[in-house]
Amino acid sequence: MENDVKWSELSFGYRKTDYNVRCFYRNGQWGELEISSSEVIPIHMSATCLHYGQEAFEGLKVFRGKDGKIRVFRVDRNAQRLQSSARGLVMAEFPTAKFEEAVGKAVKLNERFIPPYGSGASLYIRPLLIGMSAFVGVKPSEEYLFLIFVTPVGPYFKTGFKPVPVCIMRSFDRAAPQGTGCYKVGGNYAASLIAGQKAYEKGYAAVLYLDPREKLYLDECGPANFLAIRNNTYITPASNSILPSITNESLIQLAADMGLKVERRPVPVSELDSFEETAECGTAAVITPISRIDDLDENRSWVYSKDGKPGPVCEKLYKRLSAIQTGDAPDPYGWVRIIE
Repeated sequence: MENDVKWSELSFGYRKTDYNVRCFYRNGQWGELEISSSEVIPIHMSATCLHYGQEAFEGLKVFRGKDGKIRVFRVDRNAQRLQSSARGLVMAEFPTAKFEEAVGKAVKLNERFIPPYGSGASLYIRPLLIGMSAFVGVKPSEEYLFLIFVTPVGPYFKTGFKPVPVCIMRSFDRAAPQGTGCYKVGGNYAASLIAGQKAYEKGYAAVLYLDPREKLYLDECGPANFLAIRNNTYITPASNSILPSITNESLIQLAADMGLKVERRPVPVSELDSFEETAECGTAAVITPISRIDDLDENRSWVYSKDGKPGPVCEKLYKRLSAIQTGDAPDPYGWVRIIE
């Protein structure tokens, strides 16, 4: 593996690794962690995950530092967010301690797939929780499978840390008001596929969704949270249809450390006129600056990068977060866990 992969040229996608870790919930309790080398899940054709959407997942990253140590970023928060998604879909919650144990085991079993320090790549961890009971009738499953697989990945966007264009299309919603938008479930991503495909065909990296009720406020930005910088202030939308991003949460803390004021609140579309920098952020993308936002319905555009370079605040935040993740900077918040 080490000899045939050009780590710096990795895309963000699936690459087969050696093992995955599984755990089953039966008779009201979780069993022991199991190791599998199979990429296949044996599943009944009437399982609740297939018919009634009982499915939730997470995404987190592992980095190898200059010191050779293996670091995983904010694993406890991913466990908590998966538990929140489980509650929202009436699924069995996977315990935090067991989640962290499963992550550690999956990483160590596939250690040879962790990209080297300085390659710009990382090991992506995908925890999955699905309903397994064979039902024909809308009700929660009685049995669940928790699974973790890993894969080495490069940047989410091919451009890496460079500004990308996004667009607004009012004819599409990512999630419904009071729906599942605040949970990390597959249905939200399925709902975004058609708008995303149309955006890609037009040359955009993502869709900046507006609130699904009034179309007056900024919501999610494709698969990521939206953020903006203005007058030394970090601004990000607050809404119960937005997934709570662990990356955004981390950036908010770092922004405050840098002396920025932080505002997490409803953000009207009209404020796009006044922003100095805009970006999207998430585990996969980290921070991706936005060069331009085009409103395809009202034929308006807002330009945030004329020279193709990221703004100074976003660049500083990106470097600070990346340095903590790789161990190049102190971690005063205990975000990083070293996997022995």
